[in-house]
Amino acid sequence: MRIDEAQRWATEQLHQQEGATDAVALLTHVLQKPRSFLYTWPEQILSAEQEVKFRQLVTQRRDGLPVAHLTGEKEFWSLPLQVNSSTLIPRPDTECLVEWALELQLPEPRLHASQPLPQHRVLDLGTGTGAIALALANEQPEWLLLAVDQQAQAVALARANARSLELANVSVLQSDWFSAVPDDFGFDLIVSNPPYIAEDDEHLSQGDVRFEPNSALTSGIDGLDDIRLIIDQAPQYLNDGGWLLLEHGYDQAQAVCDLLSQRGFSLVSWRSDLAGQPRVSGGQWLEQSQPITIETIASNKEA
Repeated sequence: MRIDEAQRWATEQLHQQEGATDAVALLTHVLQKPRSFLYTWPEQILSAEQEVKFRQLVTQRRDGLPVAHLTGEKEFWSLPLQVNSSTLIPRPDTECLVEWALELQLPEPRLHASQPLPQHRVLDLGTGTGAIALALANEQPEWLLLAVDQQAQAVALARANARSLELANVSVLQSDWFSAVPDDFGFDLIVSNPPYIAEDDEHLSQGDVRFEPNSALTSGIDGLDDIRLIIDQAPQYLNDGGWLLLEHGYDQAQAVCDLLSQRGFSLVSWRSDLAGQPRVSGGQWLEQSQPITIETIASNKEA
């Protein structure tokens, strides 16, 4: 079977919307070649072993298994990450959280006992593969990042990804949200992509989420149990002027923003994902002051 024939066959077999994309991903994985190779050498013949492996993967994908689980890898923020069934598969929409984090005006970095120079400290809660923390660490080498996850398998995976990417400014710790985070740590930024799907959501029986851990997907009747906990406890770990950014469902922005405002966060707002849906909400923690709102700033400017 030629490369171009293999692509056509797989695309026909995977007759969902992403069939052609999945075919390319599986074929490049089997050949261990970049995407450009497929189009430069379409006439190259797959070996018998490669063809058998490719057909097996296409069949598994047709049965619903996620491409990332079949290849063992997923790109996020242009970083190649190892993935497995113990964590969520990184999604492109989560990159809007990374973008927002990189745009923030964080408080002045503090000098820490173990560091010769002042550095920003960032906490990633429920890190999974480490995607968010590693993206931030790659973009901001001077930041110190602590990534935590409740699951030991996720901790091992995030550590492996950090080693593979040679990002020494990331530490990974097993922790049930804040439970093992040192009390004397002050963070300038806390980020999280927590579980936010309602327990009875019909989408849990569809698509790739069928093969992802339920503990990383669902959070109570309305999907907001973990978000409530994070918002409630985050101020204890934030430096004055620090920020909290949370990913959530497309229809949860108002509820999350309300929770942030009620807890006392200032400058509460949300950002949209690639599809234009509200996907990340956040706010700034200012100690011993009245919360500042976007509306307050606007009215002051008008005055």
